[in-house]
Amino acid sequence: MTDRRVLPLVVAFACAALPVLTAARGAMSFHARYRSNGWIRSSGEQREYSLFVPRSYDPRTPVPLVISLPGAGLWGAAQEDISRWDEIAERERFIVAYPTGGKGGPRAFHVEETAGLARDVRFITDLIATLRAAYNIDERRVYANGLSIGAGMSFVLSCTMRDRIAAVGMVSGAQLLRFDWCPDPRPVPMIAFHGTADPVAPYAGGRTWVAPVPFPNMTTWVANWARRNRCAPDPIDARVSANVTRRTYRSCEDNASVEFYTIADGGHDWPGGGGALPRWLCGPVSRGVDATTVMWEFLKAHPLR
Repeated sequence: MTDRRVLPLVVAFACAALPVLTAARGAMSFHARYRSNGWIRSSGEQREYSLFVPRSYDPRTPVPLVISLPGAGLWGAAQEDISRWDEIAERERFIVAYPTGGKGGPRAFHVEETAGLARDVRFITDLIATLRAAYNIDERRVYANGLSIGAGMSFVLSCTMRDRIAAVGMVSGAQLLRFDWCPDPRPVPMIAFHGTADPVAPYAGGRTWVAPVPFPNMTTWVANWARRNRCAPDPIDARVSANVTRRTYRSCEDNASVEFYTIADGGHDWPGGGGALPRWLCGPVSRGVDATTVMWEFLKAHPLR
């Protein structure tokens, strides 16, 4: 059962699922397109995921694995549609797994200090082991990323699976754990995207109606990550497009770079992704940068050291 402290988040972050649920498709078409295609047993429960394997996969050649985590109220196949990782995976020849948070009822990964957090970490651990047994996965190129609360789970994985996760990406991140919660201070490369008009997880931080705790200021959050990676304290800012700027932290330990993309007037969405998120709940849709394409270029440059 979803923790009561997380229920408001499930309701709010489900905004990302609305365009999928309200799309003009028949019931049979919807079921075929948005159902999971993988299941494993983890912590005594059946957990589900969607998996994409490129047509070019050759079992004789090790391939990277990207794990993309959905926001609350979403499931793996919906994250597959929103992020459009499959398009890049087909071209670049890597496997993508889209785990679903929770089990039954509202779907959400646990990014608060409850027993559910440990079960979700165990689920991702078991999923990686399952995929390694079935496919020739390059152990040095396993990456995690996520949307909203899935981004919060990516932070958790960077702190609990540092020996398996090479780098992480976060989009419209909903961070509920304090940064000093992280039990592993070792550097992990990180790239993040966040809109300044995000009504769910505010860019400047603070409380909203969706969460039991205040969200952190995103520029401070990223600066804390740069300190974790022992980067030089003076980042470089550059304009990427008319409404997007990039902040880059340099000279980080173990080449653990930190990049932060700020989308002016951007809402709670996946920039450049699929679907049309409802403005009345998630804010404006961001088109000034393709988060998936940019993220892949960052991730593949950071194998596990």
